[in-house]
Amino acid sequence: MLDKLFGLKAQGTNVRTEIVAGITTFMTMAYIIFVNPSILSQTGMDWGAVFVATILAAAIATFIMAFVANVPYAQAPGMGLNAMFTYVVCLGMGLPWQQALAIVFICGIINIIITVTKIRKMIIYAIPKSLQYAISGGIGLFIAYIGLIGGHILSFTPDSEPNAVGAYSKIVPAIVDFTSPDSILTIIGLVIIVVLMLLKVKGAILIGIIATTLIGLPMGVTQLPESFSFTVPSLAPTFLKLDIAGLFSDTSQLFKILALILTFSLADTFDTIGTFLGTGRKTGIFDQLDEEALRSGKGFSSRLDKALFADATATSIGALLGTSNTTTYVESAAGIAVGGKTGLTSATVGILFLLSLFLSPIAAMVPSAATSAALIVVGILMAESIGKIAWEELEEAIPAFFTVVVMPLAYSITTGIQIGFLFYCITKIFTKKAKEVHPIMYIVTVIFLIDYLIKAL
Repeated sequence: MLDKLFGLKAQGTNVRTEIVAGITTFMTMAYIIFVNPSILSQTGMDWGAVFVATILAAAIATFIMAFVANVPYAQAPGMGLNAMFTYVVCLGMGLPWQQALAIVFICGIINIIITVTKIRKMIIYAIPKSLQYAISGGIGLFIAYIGLIGGHILSFTPDSEPNAVGAYSKIVPAIVDFTSPDSILTIIGLVIIVVLMLLKVKGAILIGIIATTLIGLPMGVTQLPESFSFTVPSLAPTFLKLDIAGLFSDTSQLFKILALILTFSLADTFDTIGTFLGTGRKTGIFDQLDEEALRSGKGFSSRLDKALFADATATSIGALLGTSNTTTYVESAAGIAVGGKTGLTSATVGILFLLSLFLSPIAAMVPSAATSAALIVVGILMAESIGKIAWEELEEAIPAFFTVVVMPLAYSITTGIQIGFLFYCITKIFTKKAKEVHPIMYIVTVIFLIDYLIKAL
């Protein structure tokens, strides 16, 4: 039955592999269940309601990805986007969270429109192979960087005394001295996963996460739950509370509101495109780009069309439930790395999200050291595509370099893509090869520049 539903044999996979992949993906992204409510509750939103909204948005969106698109990607409220929601829109600009939810909902509608009209897919077609490889490699470094930070391997310390207002002139990253049990456990987990992978043990990443969690018990890093509560908080405080009318009631703020919607939409769209290209290019989950297919209008396989649609609907669903932008998670790469190829992987993730409504104490047991070690290994696997870039050709190397480097350093997939696009256009124009650049690349780059200008003003 499952083979027929998800086409497992046709994709060269099986039930066991897909379920292990789903569990692996869930474990690497389960932190969002607790982090998202903690961030959004600072706006005045009810913590319990956001907790439920986060889980339901993740589960529903991931099920759509599973059963509509049949691809191994999981969705949940995105980190970065939730920080923008809280610290920029609500606390920074003073908008109530109900109006911020309205911005997220409109962003979702825009994404649905540009997906149905195939604008998002056209953008994907316009991205040259060199930048596709760079995006994949950049995401790999970005994921590894997340792992290094989450695993307490990197520390950020000031290099000077604070000034009169308590600010530091420079914050310097450095490797820790490994006196912390968290950082030691991360190294232990990393070694376990690396050794298992070198020995070609199936499910190495998942086994490593579980082993690291257990080792963390005597070290005091893994915490056993004090009690098991099966009570699910009420969703009512955030459900359908978005205020679209109030958002546009002050005409003097219209330009700022439109700029916010544009910013949210760009970030959501290019995070997704980056994730799909980064993982799809390496694994072949989606068909490779093909100019003849582009001319014929057939393009990618229908899996990509459906995956983009599933991602587009997720944002608006999340806003209705009461959470910030729901998007495709780059941590899906962890499940894909252990063999996930179909919607059964994402269906497993969705089921685990629903179970976490009742079993959140168990999900909370997995320490960041365990998941961080896994993310570092996934980053290593994805970095392979960097070697496929034509580094000997300067006009290809320059934009690729900025894409790869800026993603982790700016802590943003979208920013890496933006800088890469900009330098790609610059290099082609000044090497008299402007006609080789797809018109959509120029259009999108101009939109990026407008977005930066709006932020500056």
